[in-house]
Amino acid sequence: MIHIQGLCIDLPGFAVQGVDLHIQPGEFFTLIGPTGSGKTLVLESLAGLVPMSAGRITINGRDVTDLPPEKRAVSLVYQDHSLFPHLSVLQNVTYGQRYQGIDQETGRKEALRLLDRLGLARHVDRKPVNLSGGEKQRVSIARALACRPNVLLLDEPLSSLDPQFRAGLRQELKALHRDSGLTVLMVTHDFVDAFTLAQRAGVIRDGQLEQVGTVSDIFRQPATPFVAEFVGMANVLPATFHGNRCLFAGHEVVLETPPPWCTGFAALHPEDLAVSHTNDFPEDWCVFQGAVTRIDHVGFQWTAQIQCADQAITASVSKLIAIDDQLQNTPEVFLGFSRSHLHLMPPVSV
Repeated sequence: MIHIQGLCIDLPGFAVQGVDLHIQPGEFFTLIGPTGSGKTLVLESLAGLVPMSAGRITINGRDVTDLPPEKRAVSLVYQDHSLFPHLSVLQNVTYGQRYQGIDQETGRKEALRLLDRLGLARHVDRKPVNLSGGEKQRVSIARALACRPNVLLLDEPLSSLDPQFRAGLRQELKALHRDSGLTVLMVTHDFVDAFTLAQRAGVIRDGQLEQVGTVSDIFRQPATPFVAEFVGMANVLPATFHGNRCLFAGHEVVLETPPPWCTGFAALHPEDLAVSHTNDFPEDWCVFQGAVTRIDHVGFQWTAQIQCADQAITASVSKLIAIDDQLQNTPEVFLGFSRSHLHLMPPVSV
């Protein structure tokens, strides 16, 4: 459906370099990366809004590289809604249909069905100023779908919403994609959005793709330390390898299959670690010893910082453990994890 080959975009002080992506028909694909990584530029190049310095773009078997935006059969939804303030909800949704040759009455019926599906049937005559942020974003999505695009492009569609509206719109997007079979490309800096909505994802950094694969593979088997940290694998620790032995954080782990490098990184998700005052872990687990130096909590999540030799390891802990008096008075603990959760990465090439 979408085939990007060697995409390059040159701007003052920044460049997208050699991006290759292939997105299957009906797939929900997410391009993730931090602010300023170039992900929106890739999206806008697909929409024909940003000039390319090199590369080709094919959509639905048609080369659209040199076509204007209105000829590409794509719809783009920005995070800031971009609704016409002087038009009603229904007028906003039907506005672009005239440029796609959609009959006015047919288009109106389709728009009303979309608004009903998105829970906006009672708001068709309202102006955007009288809508909440979540409602405005739903109107933007309805407007994009009303033009019958081959591809729906979403630019951070959830980032400006409050958490309670964000979760609801995630589920709406998931249901719309499932029921419509539409090809969707979404860019976001939030891995939770990608993990919830997408089948596959690409991670972009400084205008270059670092990894493309299933969302699960990127989460569990990141290709680089940057990707690991981006998807929440907070423990990315320098390690040395000698045969089937991996040494990091002052401890040794025996590997079933040694990697082909001598130095690199050992990585663990905080939630894959267990903390205890006693070494009562399963026999086949790896067990480290260390001292708790800090307890942090954000919302309902608690983490412990544990110093093991010269390296600090972050582990998720329950509230009961976090407020345990014994932990405060006797910070020495055992840290256990399954060997299958240890992820190894080669050294970073310069």
